[in-house]
Amino acid sequence: VMVEQNASRCLQICHRGYVLDQGTNAYTGTGRDLLTDPKVIELYLGTLVKSHQD
Repeated sequence: VMVEQNASRCLQICHRGYVLDQGTNAYTGTGRDLLTDPKVIELYLGTLVKSHQD
């Protein structure tokens, strides 16, 4: 289990991730899938992450 404020870095490292929203599991998937999911980017990672991946 890893709890990290740097969500982008955490998702780059992990095999599987769970993104919580107010204590409830909002998104589940591989780190790579979550890192590229448009909703996860918009709500949790911000638009700068998207521009770095291009």
